[in-house]
Amino acid sequence: MQLAEFPRRRFIHSPTPLEPLSRLSAHLGGPTILAKRDDCTGLALGGNKTRKLEFILGEAIAAGADTLVTAGGVQSNHCRQTAAAAARHGLKCELVLSRNVASNHPEYDRTGNVLLDRIFGAGLNFVPRDIDWATELEKVAEAVRRRGGKPFVIPIGGSTPTGALGYVGCAQEIQQQAAAMGIVVDAVVHCSGSGGTQSGLLVGLRGSGIPVIGISCAGSKAEIGGLVLDLANRAAAKLGHPADFTAAQVEVVDDYVGAGYGVPTPGMIEAVDLCARLEGLLIDPVYTGKAMSGLIGLVRSGRFKPTDTVVFVHTGGVPALFAYEDILTAG
Repeated sequence: MQLAEFPRRRFIHSPTPLEPLSRLSAHLGGPTILAKRDDCTGLALGGNKTRKLEFILGEAIAAGADTLVTAGGVQSNHCRQTAAAAARHGLKCELVLSRNVASNHPEYDRTGNVLLDRIFGAGLNFVPRDIDWATELEKVAEAVRRRGGKPFVIPIGGSTPTGALGYVGCAQEIQQQAAAMGIVVDAVVHCSGSGGTQSGLLVGLRGSGIPVIGISCAGSKAEIGGLVLDLANRAAAKLGHPADFTAAQVEVVDDYVGAGYGVPTPGMIEAVDLCARLEGLLIDPVYTGKAMSGLIGLVRSGRFKPTDTVVFVHTGGVPALFAYEDILTAG
């Protein structure tokens, strides 16, 4: 099957730019780094979840849903974009927000993505860390049913085979843009958490010879790699392709997670600072900051040749910068 055959609501600004980070590349002594600007997808200050939500909204509306129910951390980019997508399509939205980042900053629960969730009219259901996501989502979905609504439950990150289709499309865009620019891409690097982005890229880049390197922001390479492998095979099967990806084809680097999801690291702070001061480019503390710190670390360790060309997928998340003001301005 082709992507055009699936139910879809089109609202992203595509293709997103593929632009050189020339000053950062020079600072690192190569390789050539290009940013795939999926922070510019257009919905609610952009981000990678918008690509997934086009297909997920298509599925939800086809099912007759009137309420989207999803979950994430307090500063979840996925929740912010889901709330905006619901508003755009006349749907209600209920968010389950886990306090899985210990923060003493008084603004953490109020600013950044949380402020935008409220502006978009979402219902916010705060829960403690280490809860069972499926159970909490079902509780909220059942509450929606009791009041006469029809919920559509979206797992964390929109990381389903349907959601992964959005990054099959992104992979196609990258290849088309690279061909138009006359360049050969030697690797794609991005942040990997719930697995949907990396799995879609793997399916979309299959046969191209371009490695996809996921920098974990949350868990071990075994944990994240398992999610990616499962989703890649399920997404491939959904498209009618062979579901035969192996663990050897899934590369996840977990050296840049630090103490855990959402917990700042010196490498993340350096990456945010370098991108801002060298490129005027904002990246976020939770996802792209750690992914860029991983890319910088791989460059410094000699993973790439100075003559290589690496695409960094900027998956958005900039609103979370405001929730980390105390960390980012401490120096």
